[in-house]
Amino acid sequence: MNRLTRRRTKIAALGAALLITAGAAGTSLASGDAVPAGQAREAAALTGTAKLYRPAGDDITFAFDAHLAAKDNMDPEQASGTFSFRHVFPDGTSGWAKGKVDCLLTGGNVAVVTGIITETDQPNKGKRVGISVHDQGSNDRLGYSWIGRDAEKQNLPKCMSSAPFEKVKAGTGDFKVLPWQPVYESARG
Repeated sequence: MNRLTRRRTKIAALGAALLITAGAAGTSLASGDAVPAGQAREAAALTGTAKLYRPAGDDITFAFDAHLAAKDNMDPEQASGTFSFRHVFPDGTSGWAKGKVDCLLTGGNVAVVTGIITETDQPNKGKRVGISVHDQGSNDRLGYSWIGRDAEKQNLPKCMSSAPFEKVKAGTGDFKVLPWQPVYESARG
C-alpha cells in the first residue's frame, strides 16, 4: 500500500469509529437512557404526565410510571409500576382511577400498557384497562380501552389497547417511551 492509500484507510477507519460512537450516543440520548457502565438498561418504560386536549373544557390527566426490567426482557407481562387518570368535567363533577401495571409493550416511540384498577371512585375497581401512548415530543397522543356498559361480561386481555387517537393539550405532556428491544434466539440448531 502506498502512503496515500494508508492515509485514506486510517481516515475511513477513524470516520467509521466516530460514526459508531455518535450513533450509540444518539441512541442513548434519544431514548433518555443514561445507563451506568456495566449495567443493562431496563427493557422498556413509559413515564410521564399529560392532559388531553378538550375544547369543551374537560380536564383529563393521565400519568404513568411503568417499567420492564432488563431481566424480564422477553416477558412484557412482568412489567411493574403504576398509572392514574382523572377526568374533571366542566360542571365540576369528576372521576378518577389508579392502577397497577400488568403488561408493557413498546415499539419505537409507541407504548401499550395494561393494568388492573386498584383505587377509584367509579364501579370499575378490579377491572383491566389498556392505554396507548405515542411519544412525539410536543405532539404526544394517547388512546385507551375501557370496559364498557357490559363490564361484568367483558375482560380486556393483557397488553391490548386502541390506537393513540387522542391529542395531548399543548405544553402539558412529558411522556417518555423507552423502546423495547426483544432478543430472539435462532431457531436453527
